[in-house]
Amino acid sequence: MRALYFEEHGGPDRLRLGERPLPEPGPGQVRVLIRAAALNHLDLFVLRGLPGVGLPHVGGADGAGVVDQLGPGVTGVGVGQEVVFDPGISCGRCEYCRRGEQSLCVRFSVMGEQSDGTFAEAALVQAESLAPRPEHLSWEEAAAFGLTYLTAWRMLFSRGGLRAGESVLVHGIGSGVSLACLSLARMAGARVLVTSRSADKLRRATELGADEVVPSGDEVASEVRRLTGGRGVDVVVDSVGEATWMQSLKSAAKGGRVLTCGATSGPNPPEEIRLIFWKQLTVVGSTMGSREDWRQLVAAVSARRLRPVVDSAVPLAEGRDAHARLARGEQFGKIVLAVASS
Repeated sequence: MRALYFEEHGGPDRLRLGERPLPEPGPGQVRVLIRAAALNHLDLFVLRGLPGVGLPHVGGADGAGVVDQLGPGVTGVGVGQEVVFDPGISCGRCEYCRRGEQSLCVRFSVMGEQSDGTFAEAALVQAESLAPRPEHLSWEEAAAFGLTYLTAWRMLFSRGGLRAGESVLVHGIGSGVSLACLSLARMAGARVLVTSRSADKLRRATELGADEVVPSGDEVASEVRRLTGGRGVDVVVDSVGEATWMQSLKSAAKGGRVLTCGATSGPNPPEEIRLIFWKQLTVVGSTMGSREDWRQLVAAVSARRLRPVVDSAVPLAEGRDAHARLARGEQFGKIVLAVASS
């Protein structure tokens, strides 16, 4: 099968298009012929080098395609079914899996991380993670909502307890997670403020329903307080990390929640602990989602309450350039690789 893969760690220049063995599904797995696959910052981290990544390696967590082969013990899935899938991989046996918290699994991983992923003509997927492709979405759109929307859903609702009428600050609008948070917070009836260094991204966020836009920088917190009558926001979503963390703590209202699911600018921000205890803030970490989070998300997408934003769709052969675009932070929405046309 054709695949975009790498044999040594580094930047996008290490990626190559070539032939890799067609994978065979094991117990509980299905083989999916990938029609489209979407990029995430995780793919850049894996490419640069993460523990446990064997070489050569095929990246890619997100995708959509057609079931091609069933592994032993798989039932309730038909060959030829058009599907999307939760890219989280869990053991199904540990204490967390048994209570339905798959993303807390002691062996939790993500497709394209320690195992080969979706940047290929076929990928192995856990059968229990499958869902029918929402019929109104194109293949590119179907590939674009798995990881980021699932992450945002769990972070805002299951972990963050977002309620109608609350206010939310979302840093770094334009990324997959930040745009998912904008869509979900609007769906929930929240007031949404967003930040970006790009005036064009702020303009486009307004077109998508952002209530207020704030240029990124050292004045974010003071501007947020001005826009909220000196109060601050109920919820801050920070997946940026070092570059925005202090502004997040300062932007939160007393008794507010600061939610984090990533650190694209670095994992070691300066910390002002006094802000946390004096303002009685709750800092909440979140990663991916449970199967129940996934079912609820797919139901919302299938009901046409949500539609992912696609930045661009390019052929698999242009995957190196697509990774470089993501690394430069130029995207607004998901960059998608068109793997197969039929």
